[in-house]
Amino acid sequence: MASEPYQPRKLFTVEQANAALPLVRSITADLVQLSREVIERRERLALLSAGRSATAADPYSEELTQIEEELEKDSIQLQEYVEELRALGVEPKSGPEGLIDFPSMMDDRLVFLCWKLGEGELMFWHELEAGYRGRQSLVAGTLSDEGAAGPNDEAH
Repeated sequence: MASEPYQPRKLFTVEQANAALPLVRSITADLVQLSREVIERRERLALLSAGRSATAADPYSEELTQIEEELEKDSIQLQEYVEELRALGVEPKSGPEGLIDFPSMMDDRLVFLCWKLGEGELMFWHELEAGYRGRQSLVAGTLSDEGAAGPNDEAH
């Protein structure tokens, strides 16, 4: 069964995406920090839990249970960060790396403007299926203020 084609909540021009960056950057910074903490704690929990049966006699069982409960709360918070970003119309792609895609139009086709936490502004784009490794540099005039292709664009 074929999946439904991607339908973005919003389309961005480069200018609109850059204007949204202060809020996106703030949420993404929180998402990255908490994602990395959760990954680290899950790895530690797995090591501590390996070969251990949860019994009342285990002096660490209460601590392990507390860590599991905190991880559950943090996982809910991570999902809330993702939903906040999606509500803005962007697509979070990697919590730990801070990768965010902004849906846009180029040459009458849907593409992603690609931004990573730490970059000052949007400087890259990629095809929907290409992902981070398929990033290409945004060239002046690539995406006009209306989101249509500029006069110097050629098919890649």
